[in-house]
Amino acid sequence: MALQHTTDITEMKRICLVEDENSIADLVTMNLELEGFKVEVFRHGSEALINIHTLCQSDLVILDVMLPEVSGLELCNRIRSLSQVPILFLSAKGTTEDKIVGLKIGGNDYLSKPFDLEELLLRVRVLTQSRPEKIKQSLENMIIGDYLVDFNTFEVKTVGGKYHSSLSKREIELLRMFAEQSGKVISRDDILDRIWGTDQYPTSRTIDNYILNFRKLFENDPKSPRYFHSIRAVGYKFTP
Repeated sequence: MALQHTTDITEMKRICLVEDENSIADLVTMNLELEGFKVEVFRHGSEALINIHTLCQSDLVILDVMLPEVSGLELCNRIRSLSQVPILFLSAKGTTEDKIVGLKIGGNDYLSKPFDLEELLLRVRVLTQSRPEKIKQSLENMIIGDYLVDFNTFEVKTVGGKYHSSLSKREIELLRMFAEQSGKVISRDDILDRIWGTDQYPTSRTIDNYILNFRKLFENDPKSPRYFHSIRAVGYKFTP
């Protein structure tokens, strides 16, 4: 039985639910949607791993511990290498030792099965409100499609961790600027002032070349970009 919808305090925040028990997945999804959340469900650990960037860019991951193919603990480790998105464990293994293991590897909360729906929803509200704003990247990296950009090593890797290519210091600075202002239009003048400084005189065409290179590297179809957009007569916008 679904709980009665209360107040819409979620502002359509996105939750990724990784749960292989269909009855639990359906029940949790229905009640979260009644609370105003947008829910994406993954039924297998391997499916969640393939879509790891989607989990990392959500507002909360609800993660079953005992999953087929790839366990919840393995997924948590992988998520934590990329993002600080809150993680709530659900598990039939509810001993103190099990909870300590889950929290030590990076979980934010741990709820044992069977659980009370009111308690689950309360914990979800706390975890989704604990951050002042949505964090889509960690301070040390950003995810673009199927790739992870490491700001410390200047490397681009696949989400699975395989080395792909290296970037220059200026490319890293430009990507960091896009990460900090994702979804916002950034003017060419702002980019030139921050990345090149006022004592250098590159043209806007210089930035265009960087954007073209980013599209070749990160976009599946550089002619129809999903992430790096040119805004005519204004500047650029990065859409994660």
